Order: sequence, then C-alpha cells, then structure tokens
Amino acid sequence: MPRPAAALQREIQVIRTSFHQIASSFSRLAPYLAALPDTNGDKTARRRPRLTNRQRAALKLQGKYMGTMRGLKPREQSQVKKIRVTRGIEAAIKAAEKLIAK
Repeated sequence: MPRPAAALQREIQVIRTSFHQIASSFSRLAPYLAALPDTNGDKTARRRPRLTNRQRAALKLQGKYMGTMRGLKPREQSQVKKIRVTRGIEAAIKAAEKLIAK
C-alpha cells in the first residue's frame, strides 16, 4: 500500500500537469479568438426603456390576466376573452378567478 504522502504528492503533480495543459491550450487558442470579428461593434449596451407608472400597471394587469388564463380550459378561456372585449381586463380577471375557484 502506498504511503499517503506519496499518493498526495502524485495527485498534486497530476493536477499541476492538467493546469499546464489547459494554459497551453488557451495560449494556442488566443490568436484565433483575436482574429474573430467584433460582434458587438461600436454599439453601447442597450438601456431598458423607462416605464411610466401607467405602463407598469398595464403590464401587471396583463401578467395577471395571462396567469389566470393559463389555468383555464379552452372553453372557459373563450368565455373570458369575450368578457375582456366587452367589459375590460379587470372584469375578465375577476371572471377567470371565479372559474378557477370552482
């Protein structure tokens, strides 16, 4: 049975060799990466548009509507869609929640 210190030393040497091989691979790969065209160009990072309180509220309502619609059967979804067209999104959400509670 090998001594624990010798086994540990051998494993450390294997790790050191592996790291050296990885470093060599990266150094051979660097010129290829440098030769690739710049995909971002000179564009700066795109900012997210600022939302007004009204837009944010509309997005929250849309998300709530879509979330409630997800739990409905196709026939129930068509009923809720009709309600949305005639009476608005808040009424459609309430109707959908009632259908889910059944």
